[in-house]
Amino acid sequence: MIKYLTLAALTVILILGGFYMFNLTKWDKVFPKSKEVNVQKIKFKNRYGITLVGDLYTPKNMSKGDKLPAIAISGPFGAVKEQSSGLYAQKLAERGFITLAFDPSFTGESKGKPRNVASPDINTEDFSAAVDYLSNFNSVNPNKIGILGICGFGGFGINAAAADTRIKATIAVTMYDMTRVSAKGYNDLIDEEARYKMKENLNEQRTQDYKNGSYAKQDGLPSKLTGKEPQFVQDYYGYYKTKRGFHPRSINSNGNWNMTSALSLINMPILAYSQEIKNPVLIIHGEKAHSRYFGEDAFKKLKGNNKELLIVEGANHVDLYDNLDKIPFDKIDNFYKENLK
Repeated sequence: MIKYLTLAALTVILILGGFYMFNLTKWDKVFPKSKEVNVQKIKFKNRYGITLVGDLYTPKNMSKGDKLPAIAISGPFGAVKEQSSGLYAQKLAERGFITLAFDPSFTGESKGKPRNVASPDINTEDFSAAVDYLSNFNSVNPNKIGILGICGFGGFGINAAAADTRIKATIAVTMYDMTRVSAKGYNDLIDEEARYKMKENLNEQRTQDYKNGSYAKQDGLPSKLTGKEPQFVQDYYGYYKTKRGFHPRSINSNGNWNMTSALSLINMPILAYSQEIKNPVLIIHGEKAHSRYFGEDAFKKLKGNNKELLIVEGANHVDLYDNLDKIPFDKIDNFYKENLK
């Protein structure tokens, strides 16, 4: 049972042409509600027929007939729209954008079974499905749509931009390449022999899952810290497992990924065609982030003079989830206003 938000707590205000919109009667986010924006729960389907659920943020000062630029936002990997992506969506709506923070397929309030599964293909498609929705929303200019991906969805976002030419501007914040880290481990320390052994174990797990009629789960964050964990694990714990960012629907707060999700991530590198992106890309990473090399390497592969890498002084990976003193919202705002005009 969902602790904070149930269908009974929602009031349908519009069902028109496949658009489903609800007023939120109870605030269920981990960040304070802004007085400058309206937020509505919406549903839309991706190309695989999976129903995705998002929160649509609109500026309260927008006028009837306005056609505003829009931004689709998702991530971090294992998070839900009530966490970091919703914070970014609300802050950018305060600055005049229509924003859509959504739960990826198989997670949060979005549909799809089995639960808590990741897919390099479907999670890339989820961004394009959000663009489908925004392109057909009356108050959005369909020629002024950007995306923003956080953590693992920074990588999926860049992959979406390589495939979807409707995406006019892309930002990846504190990004992971989930296919690279799954196949090679942190800092590429897993070699071919170790990777083969990992695949043997995961495929044997598939056999057992089928036999058992259920899916084994990966280890999640510890329920308590011993102090001996790597610093980045302690950082994740400080966001997902404390009042700062805990949400009951978040996999990283209150669940576990399906173990065999890793098989597709290992086998399908997502950034194979990122050098073909013609529209602007901004990659933002923390100076002290353990994941910084993902962003720097992704940037090196991009072509053209409209790509930019911004390293935030003193910031670690998780700082860019919610630390308003570290997240460069002025830079983000200017990037979108310059490239979605």
